[in-house]
Formats: sequence, structure tokens, C-alpha cells
Amino acid sequence: MKSNGNEGGEVLELTGKQGAVLAALIGGASIEGAAKANKIRPATVHAWLKIAAFADAYRVALNDVIAHSGGQLKAACAVAVATLREVAEDSAAPSAPRVSAARAIIELSQRMIEQEEVISRIEALEALAP
Repeated sequence: MKSNGNEGGEVLELTGKQGAVLAALIGGASIEGAAKANKIRPATVHAWLKIAAFADAYRVALNDVIAHSGGQLKAACAVAVATLREVAEDSAAPSAPRVSAARAIIELSQRMIEQEEVISRIEALEALAP
């Protein structure tokens, strides 16, 4: 049996086959592909996804992958912004790429400010909740 911790701290028990299917799904395989790779029917995978322990393990694993990807994106943002700034500030470059880079910087900055405002408002509302 393979164990996976979930957000609630409880242990989710999966069989070896379920763990292999879970890994295939998290790796990007379709339900049909995960089933075929593990020599089971797609209907079995669909049935497992309806079992709370399997669905929870899938959700936890998927959240881990998303969190890791989010970290990589955040790290790449600094490089992307620097690239946009280089293009926008390069007076020798044609105007179209410079304008495009400047527009991207402005639009992304506006979105970031809006998101920060929404987060602040949500946090203030949550602080008021009993």
C-alpha cells in the first residue's frame, strides 16, 4: 500500500496500481492513457476517481504540481520583465516591438495591482469574520 498525506493530515491508502495510475494522471496522461499503461479499464480509473481517498490523493498531488509550477513561473517573471524592459528601452529597436513591450509592462502591472487590491479586500473581510 502506498500512503499519501492530504491537507487534513490524514493518511490516504492507495494500492500500488492506484499509485501508478495517479502518477500517470499527474504526469499528464489521459484517463484512457493511464488505464492502458497500467493494464486496467478506463472505467476502473473513473470509478477510482469517485472514491474519496483516491480523489483526495489526486487533488493533493495535482496541487503540489501546480504549486511547483507556480514557483517556476514566479522565478521566470523577473527574466521576462527584464527582457521587456530591454526591448522597451532599446532606442535602436523598431518602434513596434518597443511599444508592444511597453504595453505588456503596463498591462501586467495593472493586473498585479488589481490582484493585490482584491487580496487585500478579501483579507480585510476575512479578518472581520467571526
